[in-house]
Amino acid sequence: QVQLVESGGGLVQAGDSLRLSCAFSGGTFSTYTMGWFRQAPGEERVFVAATTWSAQTTRYSDSVKGRFTISRDNAKNTAYLQMNSLKPEDTAVYYCAAKQGFLILDTAYDHWGQGTQVTVAS
Repeated sequence: QVQLVESGGGLVQAGDSLRLSCAFSGGTFSTYTMGWFRQAPGEERVFVAATTWSAQTTRYSDSVKGRFTISRDNAKNTAYLQMNSLKPEDTAVYYCAAKQGFLILDTAYDHWGQGTQVTVAS
């Protein structure tokens, strides 16, 4: 079965950068749309970014547009989220998710990772 493992989270200062990775196994990665979501304490899990299997189409939430970049390496079965100019409000657990078919912005993905904590200090 499909498994997703996130890595790359940590504690950083405002204005710093981080790159999250999502290692995919148990399926044909190049057929999956990949998404990143985040969940802050006491809040719902929300969409951050997504990319189609070919990376031809990407989408971002308004709160991260221009600062975050989603990418994928189909040869390495890995998706990435490059996060620049981090702000304290970006603090959350970040999850990667996978689904076959078209890109969506809600949480109706089939497979989820366990999450990685990102904390941005002011």
